[in-house]
Amino acid sequence: MNQRCEACDFPLTLTDSDFCCERCSAHYVPQAYCPECHQPLQVLKACGATDYFCTHGHGLISKKRVEFSR
Repeated sequence: MNQRCEACDFPLTLTDSDFCCERCSAHYVPQAYCPECHQPLQVLKACGATDYFCTHGHGLISKKRVEFSR
């Protein structure tokens, strides 16, 4: 992952909820992608847990395998 800030071109850090620029404090919403087909994943949230589901035939995807991009 080599995401950079649109405002200052500094590398972004992925937090639990977003991408954050440590230089200018800009925040960006991450999009989860399937590691198999690279299509956007459906995010399922319930009872404090977040799961990722591929609607293109790959089923539930572990958070450890999800590819994030902004």
